[in-house]
Amino acid sequence: MRTHVSPALPESGYMASLAKARSDLRDLAPFLGRLFIAMSFVVAAMAYALVRAQNGGNPEFALWIATAAGFGAYMALNIGANDVANNIGPVVGARVIPLAGALIMAAVFEFGGALIAGGQVISTVRGGIVMPEALADRNVYVWVMMAALLAAALWLNLATVFGAPVSTTHSIVGGVMGGGIAAAGLSAVDWSVMANIAASWIISPLLGGLFAALFLYAIKRFVTYEPQVLKAAQRIVPLLVAAMTWSFGTYLILKGFKKVWSASLLEATMASALIALVAWAVSRFLIARRLPKLQNDKSAVNQLLALPLIFSAALLSFAHGSNDVANAIGPLAGIYDVLTNDAMQEKAIIPFWVMGLGATGLAIGLLLFGPRVIQTVGGELTRLDAMRAYCIAMAATITVITASQLGLPVSTTHVTVGAVLGVGFLREWLKRRYARIVSDIRTLHAGRDEAECDAFIARLQASPFAQRKAMIDGLRREHAKRLADTGVCGSAAAAERGEALVNRALMTKVLSAWIITVPLTALISAVIYFTLRGIML
Repeated sequence: MRTHVSPALPESGYMASLAKARSDLRDLAPFLGRLFIAMSFVVAAMAYALVRAQNGGNPEFALWIATAAGFGAYMALNIGANDVANNIGPVVGARVIPLAGALIMAAVFEFGGALIAGGQVISTVRGGIVMPEALADRNVYVWVMMAALLAAALWLNLATVFGAPVSTTHSIVGGVMGGGIAAAGLSAVDWSVMANIAASWIISPLLGGLFAALFLYAIKRFVTYEPQVLKAAQRIVPLLVAAMTWSFGTYLILKGFKKVWSASLLEATMASALIALVAWAVSRFLIARRLPKLQNDKSAVNQLLALPLIFSAALLSFAHGSNDVANAIGPLAGIYDVLTNDAMQEKAIIPFWVMGLGATGLAIGLLLFGPRVIQTVGGELTRLDAMRAYCIAMAATITVITASQLGLPVSTTHVTVGAVLGVGFLREWLKRRYARIVSDIRTLHAGRDEAECDAFIARLQASPFAQRKAMIDGLRREHAKRLADTGVCGSAAAAERGEALVNRALMTKVLSAWIITVPLTALISAVIYFTLRGIML
């Protein structure tokens, strides 16, 4: 009997395969390590909640409380991994601060914001999405909130894997809506609230993009387009720092400390204005000392804005922690409250251990899995520098403050991404506009020496911005008098071609993720609700 013997793998091929396997293992090991830490946190949260419930006089509900704690911990991890990118992504993309430093800074401030200013009381029915009477039964309420938590966390996890920044608020809203519909039908949902949320899909990115583009154009117009950039920077940058201090102070008082100090808009703006005045004076002094060491170009402006941007990222992280921790622990606090009390209350007191769980989860999720979405926000949609990052941060705060006062629903995720796109599209427009101007100048120099054309372009760039239009108009009049129509010193065809500075494919992916967030989390939540209900009945 003849047996078939496979040819031996050449030694070189075997060694190459072995080396590749080892390389793949080395690449996989860090991810497995991060996954182990995340799972350990979830298990630890469940174990603590289980022991606490058993020792706290609620042994009959201990398993449900432990499971809800696990879902809340999982949700907090995913909020940290996905949503915090809005705060530090632009400054990391602008290379103002290294990724590792940004992660540590944001984790500390997210934890502090959640723990210090996260609030002690929260609505048991998130945002009035579902009519309270639809969740009057204790078991139904628990199943709906658990389904909402897990559905939102699963979607955020998937979005993070693909690097798509999505709204955690919309995720939990979709989860509550889907669970509510599964429990009590379509009539259980307050559709006017849902209509406002749907409106924010359009309002948030448009306002963010508009404000960011306006801020960037103003900086270019009054600073970087001027021939004496340093002189303009000495005058304008302190005003930019003061404006950032005012807007961030107002934002932080209204949003970050709203559970600690319920200030009115007037009180917040007045307090922030005083701080902004101090910031203006200090920045003028510091900038005057730094100017002799800087070059006369836009790199000077980027360097001068670096430190204020680091402070802004820290403050945004604090405000985010104080606000969005509710997306993780709100349903968990409601579940804990309804299981440990005889009747469901309109407001639930948040136990300190629940607040600590949410704060810790935000920080751990950011440190372990945050870089993926940070890369999308900070560098993949469009290239950023400190000036653009400044405009994005300002747009985010101004939009949220404005929309809040007008009663318009906005998502900070959508605002930030919209602002990133806004600065990218403005840069594309400015480059196309400049290409058209250069093409017109070359056409108006038709029949003349090309060196003369290049010299005019150089003079134009070195002239104050306000004089440039007059220079081109004078060239047009001179050309009309010559009536020369022979030859050109350059091609006008390039005027209509513009370099794409925004990643359209990635933008489409992100926008698609936004659109499906609420319906998809609602569907997942409904499935989970029926699963839980089937297990218990």
